[in-house]
Amino acid sequence: MNANELRDKTPDQLREELVNLKKEAFNLRFQQATGQLENTSGMRAARRNAAKVKTILNEKAAAAASEA
Repeated sequence: MNANELRDKTPDQLREELVNLKKEAFNLRFQQATGQLENTSGMRAARRNAAKVKTILNEKAAAAASEA
């Protein structure tokens, strides 16, 4: 997931993406707890992607606040 791709999305699309990433992170944590997770790097990627989405959302919110 590229930050430039995220900047092209609307805030609603970003919120939806954030929900999906949080669900993915939960599922990966659940798999790890039950011993079914084979690729542990997916957990790190899901957390980082969620952080990217949150950062872009905060940037958009700050830009909207400064315009108003």
